[in-house]
Amino acid sequence: MTKTNTTPATAAGPDVAAATAQFLTPVVLGLQALAVNGKQAHWNVRGANFIAIHELLDSVVAHAQAGADQAAERIVALGLPIDARVATVAEKTKATGVPAGFTQWDVLIRNVISDMDAVITDVQSAIDGLDEFDLTSQDIAIGIKESLEKDRWFLFAHLAE
Repeated sequence: MTKTNTTPATAAGPDVAAATAQFLTPVVLGLQALAVNGKQAHWNVRGANFIAIHELLDSVVAHAQAGADQAAERIVALGLPIDARVATVAEKTKATGVPAGFTQWDVLIRNVISDMDAVITDVQSAIDGLDEFDLTSQDIAIGIKESLEKDRWFLFAHLAE
C-alpha cells in the first residue's frame, strides 16, 4: 500500500496558514469554553425568568459551537491541525465566572456576558490581525463577532432597565 500525503488546495501559503491559526485558535478555544460554560448555566439557571434564559442559553451554546466549528475548519482547510481538547481549552482560556450549582438568572447572565466579552476581545484581535493575512478568515471572524454580539444583546436585554 502506498501512503500518500495530500495538502489542501488553497491559494494560501504556509505563512497565511500560520497567521490564520495564530489568530483563530484563541477564538476556537474561547468559543468551546463558552459552549461548555453556557450549557452549565443553562442547566442551573433559577428564578422568575427561567424558561426565557434557559432557552436563550441553548441558542448561545449552539452559536458558540457553530462558530468554533467554522473557525477550526478554516484552520484545517489551510493545512494546519487544531487542538481544542478539553484540557487545552481549560489551560488556555480565562476561567469562567459561571458557578457550579443552581444560580439566579441575573447572576448567570452577568457571568455568561463576561465570558462572551472575553471571546469577543479575542475575535476582535483576530479581525484586526487577519486584515493583512487572509480576508476569508477575517470574514469568518467578523461573522462570529456578529453572532456573539447579537446573543450578548439578547442576554443583556434581560438586565437592562
